[in-house]
Amino acid sequence: MKLITRDTDYAIRSICYIARQKNSVVCVSSLVRDLKIPKPFLRKILQILQAKGILKSYKGLGGGFKLALPLNKILLVDLIRIFKGSFKLNECIFKNKSCPNIITCVLKKKLGAIEKYLFSQLKSISMASLLQEAK
Repeated sequence: MKLITRDTDYAIRSICYIARQKNSVVCVSSLVRDLKIPKPFLRKILQILQAKGILKSYKGLGGGFKLALPLNKILLVDLIRIFKGSFKLNECIFKNKSCPNIITCVLKKKLGAIEKYLFSQLKSISMASLLQEAK
């Protein structure tokens, strides 16, 4: 199970790069050049982040992207959800049906506790905290 997908990784790197530009509009070509991310792939990620309200886009000459939210409001868990969907360690599916042992399953209870802990830890990681640790 991969929690941080390539899309999520590129989104994190892009957001941190844009944040370091101190409220300037950042063009896609700068992101491509400095982050070494393929342009079509990066454009798709940036458009998704813009649609989700994390980035603002500016068209035309001098266009690009800026943060739409403060860094402390952009959480790792939200980026994971945007690019991966909700994460489950076990979906209790057995041959396309709910498992018949779902109520009594000891493993489900253990995995549920782990999911809850993982979620609480991911909620505590903001882009602001990542940039702070990088300094």
